[in-house]
Amino acid sequence: MTKKTVCLLTALLAGAFAVGAAAYSPKGASAESSYSEIVMEAESGRVLYENDSDKVMPMASTTKVLTALIIVEDCDLSDVFEIPAEACGIEGSSIYLVAGEKLKISDLLYGLMLRSGNDCAEALAIYHSKSVAAFAEVMNERAKKLGAVHSHFVNPHGLPAENHYTTARDLCTIACAAMRNPAFKEIVSTQKVVVQDGGNGNRVLVNKNKMLYQFDGANGVKTGYTKIAGRCLVSGAERGGMQLVSVVLNCHPMYERSAEILEQCFAKYSLVSLFEPKEMTLPTEVKGKSCRVEAKEGFSYPLAEGELSKVQILFDLPEQVKLPVKCGDALGEMQILLENQLLFSQKIVSIENVKKSFIDILRDIANN
Repeated sequence: MTKKTVCLLTALLAGAFAVGAAAYSPKGASAESSYSEIVMEAESGRVLYENDSDKVMPMASTTKVLTALIIVEDCDLSDVFEIPAEACGIEGSSIYLVAGEKLKISDLLYGLMLRSGNDCAEALAIYHSKSVAAFAEVMNERAKKLGAVHSHFVNPHGLPAENHYTTARDLCTIACAAMRNPAFKEIVSTQKVVVQDGGNGNRVLVNKNKMLYQFDGANGVKTGYTKIAGRCLVSGAERGGMQLVSVVLNCHPMYERSAEILEQCFAKYSLVSLFEPKEMTLPTEVKGKSCRVEAKEGFSYPLAEGELSKVQILFDLPEQVKLPVKCGDALGEMQILLENQLLFSQKIVSIENVKKSFIDILRDIANN
């Protein structure tokens, strides 16, 4: 038999914020179509605001968010790579790589994310997968794994290509995962860096992302522009421990609009600690014996005013723990719900070994 304990939490937070409706367009969109936008909290992935966020759109150089994420997850950033000829002379933005020069993977990532180097994108793709086509397959697999199921990638840089598209929701999902990676976050928050040029000189790389210089708390992530995609911007900003990520696609005032929707979300939502790691003591089937258990993980979530009273924390635990118990045994579960929607769950596990003594066993025999 089990018992459930329900805790209702109440508090006041700042403001309330309306969430726009989403619409999905399987035929895609061009630069003449309306823009698409979204804001998410990076850790939970909660959507704080959206407008037409499921519309299929080209995304220009914001493609490089996924390229960089794959590299930081899969590769040794201290590796040195000799630049192949096929990575040189790529159209569009570039750090002007020269065939045969040798650069660290970390330096290529800075060139990719600060200066939007299309040549860096090609070089990194070849380093990782031997070819751009093979790397594109990895991009599609990784995107689906992250839940970006309405996107398709055919190159690592975002130059116009058939069947290269995303949605604001998908791109924001990818960017949230990227901003949870410390190495990625460090790179995209860098305003200026000096890297070797493969010879005796240096390259000074200054981040093109104006949000880093203009918006309070800004810490990433990537600009993009082509005639087909229009102006695109993935932005990151952190205040009060809450990391937000926004995406605007085909939005001419991309910096102004990104700042506006991020500011609104920071004003309307706060990151609330709903549960801290906790130890508890449970009674066992043997009188006088107890078992110490633990819910190991804490959980925080962005909430608007009035939502905290709708949060439920539920514990599902045995009235008496059956012995023996080993350290690490799962004995119950806890859940956190918001308006009956599951936000978080975890097992409650024993943190000690508990067994019956010889006298306990004799007492059981006598009682039976």
